[in-house]
Amino acid sequence: MDTKHNGIAETIKDDIVNAIKGAGDVVNAAVSAVSGVVTSTIQSTGKIGVSVLEVTSDVVKGAIQGAKDAGGDLGLAAKGIVIGVIRSAGQVGAQTFDTIAGAAGGIVKNTAELLGDVALAAKGAVEGAIAGAKEIGLNIEEAASAAATGAMKAAYEISSEVGAKVRHAVTGTISGIEVVIKEPFKSEKNA
Repeated sequence: MDTKHNGIAETIKDDIVNAIKGAGDVVNAAVSAVSGVVTSTIQSTGKIGVSVLEVTSDVVKGAIQGAKDAGGDLGLAAKGIVIGVIRSAGQVGAQTFDTIAGAAGGIVKNTAELLGDVALAAKGAVEGAIAGAKEIGLNIEEAASAAATGAMKAAYEISSEVGAKVRHAVTGTISGIEVVIKEPFKSEKNA
């Protein structure tokens, strides 16, 4: 990762820490920080697609680190991150469902690296996908499925044990929506 991307992660991390310590509102802190940075970065580069996923990855890393550092709830942080990503992707017309899946996967990977509760974070990502989809008029079931599938794919890349925990957390009914996982999600190396 180059220094530009390191700067994005650090900026988000600092914004999240300050917002959580100031107001204690993890969801809104994550939504504001994430949507602003992702939207402005995409608009300044004029690119969508892969650049959205790259920026989202850096933003997710910083946001999860910030929430963890500030003692915030990682499930609520994950929800806010995904809502912010959906707002950004919706504003710039990016491939929103791929972006949601990428964000959910990044949330799981970064939460695992920080030894946080990956199941809680994955469920928060799905809740964020549902809330964000409702907010901007996306297909709610598709958004929930994208988040759950992205989270599970990332979890199984970590290990079968983490995959099983995330699978349990993101299947069934979440926020009134029946979540459907799209196969395949298991990593070849851990299958």
